Amino acid sequence: MGLDSLDRRPSWRPSVAPSTLPLMDSDIERNEIPGDLQGCRAVVMGVGRFGGGVAAVRHLADLGARVIATDVADAETLRSSLTELEGIEVEYHLGGHRREDFEQADLVIVNPAVPRPWSNPYLQAARDAGARLLTEIRLAIGDRPAGHLIGITGTAGKSTTAAMVHHALTAVRPDLDARLSGNIGGSLLDDPPPADASIVLELSSFMLHWLAGDGGRPEDRATPGIAAITNLAPNHLDWHETLEHYEACKSAIAEPSPVCNGPRLLKPPDQVDGPPIPLSVPGAHNLGNARFAVRIALEHVRLRDPASVDDDLAGAFRASLSSFKGLPHRLESLGDTAGTRVFNDSKSTTPEATLLAVGAFEDPARIHLIAGGYDKGADLGPIAELASRLAGLHAIGQTGPVLAAAGAVPHEDLDSAVDAIFARARPGDVILLSPGCASWDQFSNYEERGRAFGAAIDRHRRDREG
Repeated sequence: MGLDSLDRRPSWRPSVAPSTLPLMDSDIERNEIPGDLQGCRAVVMGVGRFGGGVAAVRHLADLGARVIATDVADAETLRSSLTELEGIEVEYHLGGHRREDFEQADLVIVNPAVPRPWSNPYLQAARDAGARLLTEIRLAIGDRPAGHLIGITGTAGKSTTAAMVHHALTAVRPDLDARLSGNIGGSLLDDPPPADASIVLELSSFMLHWLAGDGGRPEDRATPGIAAITNLAPNHLDWHETLEHYEACKSAIAEPSPVCNGPRLLKPPDQVDGPPIPLSVPGAHNLGNARFAVRIALEHVRLRDPASVDDDLAGAFRASLSSFKGLPHRLESLGDTAGTRVFNDSKSTTPEATLLAVGAFEDPARIHLIAGGYDKGADLGPIAELASRLAGLHAIGQTGPVLAAAGAVPHEDLDSAVDAIFARARPGDVILLSPGCASWDQFSNYEERGRAFGAAIDRHRRDREG
């Protein structure tokens, strides 16, 4: 599977004439999303620990809805989120869902990560009762014009590309008041941007199932004016069940919708050659991300302010990325320890991302790679094949035995892997955490995994200094 599967769509036109812009935006009525919610029975399915559920609860309560927040996790697990909601009038049903909540709901805000939502009995009960099903990101988009929306998805590189687009727009065109949200950044519901702001959305396949696919009502679908896909490779097959469904959800970003009559599909250029971009983040793949980000930013401005697009603007976007420092947990440099360079790439949750991380360094024979984690059903063969080329392949987590069978050194946990690597690393070597798997077997999320890695590195630094 790859981006060639998208060639059935009309090819991207490198420039969009101003006269096409009115045809892009639909005639959606203002406040249709979410509409008048005074007294509405609203269920937030999934309070979660990452902000989206909390923001949705606050937003709905502010609009006068009668809010029930429900989650399979218990109150202790959700303590930090519940603390943020103190003082908000909301009814909690935690430690499991109640069917009657969904049967009596007018509106359900679904956490996009809810597994197999098409067969979830609670969501089916809500559908059967005529409830409207939306997500936090659909609430946040509301009735914003499609020409103000940039959607970026893909299997790998979407986070960095989205952050680069936001960085470039903020640096060069501050008048557009660009905001970054979606699968990265905070909820737009907590800090609503001005009506004319440019919105950069990193969109996961889960989000797109609901936002642009067949998760909700057809009239609630929304796609952005600029629809960018970094790449496609098998991922999240435990959630999607089939490769075809995963691809369909990703590809839906470029489909017409009530919000956008004709999204402009962008794919990475086939050639990475071009004017230099002075990046501080390592790797040829990040240079590719940067070139794609510049193109996305240019085409977005072409939609909003076509007269301003010229070679000088492109050069300004390229120059602005010299101050882009990268994202936490994405090939993030943790400095040197006894002459050994350390990089945290905990956000790497696919084999393809791990291969890109390893390829960012000149000599793989100097890399001590830590890989493995939660089993999403992906083929880990490409990671296993690295074993003979690396200074060491160290396996952790649920998929550790699979990698160990192919020659990796198995470890009980991240700390023991770091201990083993420091016992054999030499000055000039690279210690790289790039798991190629999700974190849910041993950690709450990839951020927690990255912080645990950093703590293990810091422990060794203190031991050496002591």
